[in-house]
Amino acid sequence: MVSHHGSNSHQAGESSPLLQHHGTHTLTDGIAHEGESGRSGFHPRHFFAVCWRSSSNVSKYVNVLWPAALVAVILYFATNAHIGIFVASYIAMVPAANLLGFAGQEFARKLPKVAGILIETTFGSIVEIVLFVVLIVKHKEEEGNGDEGNMIPIIQAAILGSILTNLLLCLGLCFFMGGIRQHKSNQKFHAIVSEVGNGLLLVAAFGLLIPSAFYSALKSETVQAASDKLTSGKLQHDILRISQMTSIVLIVAFFLYLVYCCTSAHSIFDEVIEADEHGDLDHEEDMKKQKLTMTECLLAITIAIALVVLLLIILVDQIEDVVEAGVPDQFLGLILLPLVEKAAEHLTAIDEAWDGVMNVALYHCLGPSIQTALFNAPLVVIVGWLIGKPMDLNFEIFMIGLLVLSILVVGNFLRDQESNWLEGALLVIVYVVIAIASFYYPDPDVATSNGIGI
Repeated sequence: MVSHHGSNSHQAGESSPLLQHHGTHTLTDGIAHEGESGRSGFHPRHFFAVCWRSSSNVSKYVNVLWPAALVAVILYFATNAHIGIFVASYIAMVPAANLLGFAGQEFARKLPKVAGILIETTFGSIVEIVLFVVLIVKHKEEEGNGDEGNMIPIIQAAILGSILTNLLLCLGLCFFMGGIRQHKSNQKFHAIVSEVGNGLLLVAAFGLLIPSAFYSALKSETVQAASDKLTSGKLQHDILRISQMTSIVLIVAFFLYLVYCCTSAHSIFDEVIEADEHGDLDHEEDMKKQKLTMTECLLAITIAIALVVLLLIILVDQIEDVVEAGVPDQFLGLILLPLVEKAAEHLTAIDEAWDGVMNVALYHCLGPSIQTALFNAPLVVIVGWLIGKPMDLNFEIFMIGLLVLSILVVGNFLRDQESNWLEGALLVIVYVVIAIASFYYPDPDVATSNGIGI
């Protein structure tokens, strides 16, 4: 079990980072031995073989979906079959995101543990960042709230949906799969991983809640036009400014989190994660796998990013037609988009939980949620600010309520530093209930609990 390896196998190393000693293995230029390929340069046959193998059997099976990328591109340039294009590009995003996640993972193996996981999480978030930026660039301000061309409600739903997908679906499946494989006792994880993660999520939720709370408190006081009173236009302007300033503060909080992980608690995180990886049920098998060289890592990352950008542009171009076909804005943003752009991270985390590496799996669930709340969401607000698009953090009260309640539920499950398959199943059930509710939630032009005409 994780706790057994963490407390016994590495007791002697608790006073220093475990990466500094590995028996006969050595570190070369800061590259950990498990990340070394034993080769250099680019070898096409080896490159494609390693990329096809991917990080796990589940990830490898995802590669059979690659033909969907070719279908999406052909349909996009040769037809007007918008629904078919959306479906093909949606499916193709899974292997593309998986390639980016795998390449990021291979690159991260060549770095110290904590820095590697942070970089791996960042590469996993590239898909999300590109999605948000493409959506805000495509937003048409003049169209108005709830009309064709208004992408802001979808972006806002995707922001919260990304966090909920990680906290409920991914974490729930990790608890469930880990609990099923090792059902004789609860899975254990270290307090520093759960406490830091849950604390940051609460702070992030507070920051995201402020603009919505501000609007809710004042919307009944607005008047149509008055020189000395609060008008709807002034309230909208204030919400936008609050969102922009809050975004800057949240990004500062994210960099403080990075500094904390890489300095203040670096050795603690290193030891926890190192102990987990050596307690991996498939550790020896993973060590024997062939690795990518640094050149091949960078090439794979470049190819994956180019494919992700292309597929996301194709995907976003079809959103208006998909909404017109009957898929609600909130369901599209809250459920469908987060599912596909987080696919690679979810597969990695679930595979780690199945192998008994719960601290690393937990890190892969909480880390992306923290990055979405503290960096990706504020970043799209700032990008909108720079290009003149009124992107704010004034979420629907319904969605804010879902976020806060989900963080509280997850925090309650993390409190005892143990998990089991039942807790995982309950988290997944909560996610399914949210998906059902979001499908029936009215579009922004109808549901205006916190909507302001743009």
